[in-house]
Amino acid sequence: MGTATGIIKALNSGIKHIATKRFTFRYPEQKLKFVGDGYQFDPTSGAGIAGYKGRHILFHDKCTGCNLCSIACEEIAEAIAMPKVPEQWKHNKKAIMPQIDYGKCVFCGLCVDACPFYALYMTNDYELSSFTKEGLIYTPAQLQVKPQVQQDVEIQIDEKGAKHG
Repeated sequence: MGTATGIIKALNSGIKHIATKRFTFRYPEQKLKFVGDGYQFDPTSGAGIAGYKGRHILFHDKCTGCNLCSIACEEIAEAIAMPKVPEQWKHNKKAIMPQIDYGKCVFCGLCVDACPFYALYMTNDYELSSFTKEGLIYTPAQLQVKPQVQQDVEIQIDEKGAKHG
């Protein structure tokens, strides 16, 4: 009796899900669209603004080279180095800015929280693949460029669960 009811429950569960649309989509052609601009730190509330934690963006005009982002990352991933940059900024006397190694980065966002001048944000860009380890190291000049994100598939949540359209 127990085996028969188990089989009936399993068949019932399978039949319920036959009519639902699959959640998968074709990745290179269709890319998942995220809400918002990515993870940021809000100075007025003193808390992080929820968002996807993807590739970082660095605002050179706000960075002072204080090294706090590197210190925040030090015990977790050691992904941030502070190399010298050729440009001179009046607010960055040491002429150093963060360089991020995405081969080591765990995308925790502590570097964004630690930046007192709001020079570092995280974007929705999640395509960071490379054929070499050197290709995963983003220099300050590369971090300055805002990524062009082409995302077209949105998630829709209803009472039956999540689907994309």
